[in-house]
Amino acid sequence: MTAPTAGSAHETLMRRALSLAANGPSFGVNPQVGCVLVDAAGAIVAEGWHRGAGTPHAEVDALSQVTSAEGLTAIVTLEPCNHLGLTGPCSEALIAAGVERVVYAVSDPGEHSGGGAERLREAGVLVEGGVLVEEASEALRGWLTAERLHRPFVTVKWASSLDGRAAAADGSSQWVTGTAARQRVHEQREQSDAILVGTGTVLADDPSLTARGDGGELMPHQPIPVVIGERAIPAGSRVLAHPRTPIVTGSRDLPAILDKLFARGIRHAFVEGGPTLASAFVAAGLVDEYLVYLAPVLLGGERLALTDIGVGTIGDARRLSIDRVESLGDDLLIVARPASVLTKKGN
Repeated sequence: MTAPTAGSAHETLMRRALSLAANGPSFGVNPQVGCVLVDAAGAIVAEGWHRGAGTPHAEVDALSQVTSAEGLTAIVTLEPCNHLGLTGPCSEALIAAGVERVVYAVSDPGEHSGGGAERLREAGVLVEGGVLVEEASEALRGWLTAERLHRPFVTVKWASSLDGRAAAADGSSQWVTGTAARQRVHEQREQSDAILVGTGTVLADDPSLTARGDGGELMPHQPIPVVIGERAIPAGSRVLAHPRTPIVTGSRDLPAILDKLFARGIRHAFVEGGPTLASAFVAAGLVDEYLVYLAPVLLGGERLALTDIGVGTIGDARRLSIDRVESLGDDLLIVARPASVLTKKGN
């Protein structure tokens, strides 16, 4: 039997690190990162992952489980950080522990946190990057997009009939989709940092904008509600009783709003309504992901899920790439992303 190459062994270990990373929270300023420490024979001696802001990073979590890291190899999904935040630099922790080699998947694009690989090499640590970079980049897509564009990763969600209507002629929209689809939306809310709606949605539906479980209970993590628009919010609106203090802005400058949210540590913005706000994000080229829920009903009328998005001719159409299609009860969820190349200004 042919012995496995170092490359194939590192890929197997990197997949283990990626599975560990998924245990961490998907929201907040910190990415999901996993780490395994292996000895010279390639056996795993410790595993770690990041559990949220202020907690040890994945590398430090794994190092805390061994009495000595001399001669060990660290397999980590993201280049070890090189900055002092709520915790110390992981690059320095690895150097101090005596780790011999560091193998990582994705380079850290952070302006302040990047450069860990160079620091490790300066200290004499063997470093290899780019192992399973495509798989790791996909797992970190939201966080990487936010760091590279210096704005939150933007998801736009809508639910509509098969003929593209978000509501009936009288404006009623509860409920277009079924229970399974609505529960999936609550799960997606919990995985976000902020949930964005227009004042029209607040005035028409009076949503609470909370993330709730099957029994209506509040989920452990709640996104910050952000209300965008020039109309006043009534004093008794349910959003004002949200567990997180709402952000209410009269500005329509979406890039400026995203800049401010990014500065507040928001890395994933979940745009939920209504058609005017969703269309504005699409028209501005600020959407990174689309979640489209389709119900097997026909409504007709003029209440479209999207309105004007700046497409005057077929050549201007916003081309999308379908990631996947899921069945949720009688409904379908289509997950798509812009087919165009990622740029600094949008897509």
